[in-house]
Amino acid sequence: MAELLKNPHTFEKAQEQLAQVIGRGKLIDEADVAKLPYLRCIIKETFRIHPQVPFLIPRKVEEDVDLYGYTIPKDSQVLVNVWAIGRDSSLREDPLDFMPERFWESDIDVRGTDFELIPLGAGRKICLGLPLAIRMIPIALGSLINTFNWKLDGGIAPKDLDMEEKFGITLAKAQPLLAIPIPL
Repeated sequence: MAELLKNPHTFEKAQEQLAQVIGRGKLIDEADVAKLPYLRCIIKETFRIHPQVPFLIPRKVEEDVDLYGYTIPKDSQVLVNVWAIGRDSSLREDPLDFMPERFWESDIDVRGTDFELIPLGAGRKICLGLPLAIRMIPIALGSLINTFNWKLDGGIAPKDLDMEEKFGITLAKAQPLLAIPIPL
């Protein structure tokens, strides 16, 4: 939601698609999500820039592995920095910019098979909440976008919204988002 309020043109584009597909002011059903590709792109882009956890659960190497000319010895502990992968300029142009359109023509999925976007992990240690997140995040976000207009508390201009993050086991905004819903 913070990225959408910081980028009003993206918010408006999402509202337009929602209005065209399901009608302005209506709540989203799970069946509607498949018909809302721009909303899905927004969620992927948010997962890319703001993964829930910056580092995935540590992995242990079971045998010596040669990876891009580096040898990772058996029994090494490996940490996957999802936060850095999402911001890697060798994988994406302008990686710090919020651009959902980068996923428009893409089949990249967040379910752990496309390693350039694994905010919920992969393999045996994938997030147990993945099925719930895949279903509920689009419904919740889409419903908030489609049933309210929003303004930032205190008259803050969108470009001045503080997007600084606070690192820990999970990743959170350093300053909580304060936004006021305006019923349609």
